[in-house]
Amino acid sequence: MPAPSGDLSVVGDTGAPQVSVVIPAKDEIGNLPGLIEEIRAALDGKRTFEVIAIDDGSSDGTDRMLATMRATSPWLRPVRHASACGQSCAVRTGLLHARGDIVVTIDGDGQNDPAYIPALVDALEAAGPAVALAAGQRVGRKATAFKRFASKFANRLRGAILKDNTRDSGCGLKAVRRVVFLRLPYFDSWHRFLPALVMREGYGVVHVDVVDRERQHGASKYGVFDRALIGILDLFGVWWLRRRRKSIPIVSEIAQDGAQNDK
Repeated sequence: MPAPSGDLSVVGDTGAPQVSVVIPAKDEIGNLPGLIEEIRAALDGKRTFEVIAIDDGSSDGTDRMLATMRATSPWLRPVRHASACGQSCAVRTGLLHARGDIVVTIDGDGQNDPAYIPALVDALEAAGPAVALAAGQRVGRKATAFKRFASKFANRLRGAILKDNTRDSGCGLKAVRRVVFLRLPYFDSWHRFLPALVMREGYGVVHVDVVDRERQHGASKYGVFDRALIGILDLFGVWWLRRRRKSIPIVSEIAQDGAQNDK
């Protein structure tokens, strides 16, 4: 899918932004304006950036609100799905439109704090090119006791099977090198398995603790049981994908003089 023409990441910038922030959102008209402004405040003056907000077929006027915001925010690039396709699809749409070398994902419900975005980007860059993902791990989760228990159980099961060394793969805050992100196999719920999928490509993962927040507006778009049942099938699918990756090639280009340049 070709990226649409859009405004530059910051006024006067003639190149691609350093960071693309992707927000998947459905019916989050109450949360998005504040969240987008918080992202601007977190990155303004630190990195060149763009914010790609994906309206996943909302029916609450999110598209009109984003159009109004874009008129005064040249770094905001709203994208709309004609009908709801799900969070994973929205993340992928944002990725395919992103221009930054680093793509940051953040949930549209406002529970992820954008103040941690610079720390994620810094951690990824400091780790070097062998590391492709800086994953947020939530502390102080603002959810019901049952949801916290279900999440903890799911994360322990995932960790035991995939051995991805990640305490909380469901956190929406992540920073990923775009060139690696584009290589990952896509399926619904892929965003919940990014550490294992990145490791499958031969890259490392670092973690940053982030503090969870209360949702201020609207309601969660998923339930505990429906996500758990689908998640079990996805878990074994990812396990299969990792087992089927037998080796990671070390690729080099052969020059005319016979020297090899690693890629």
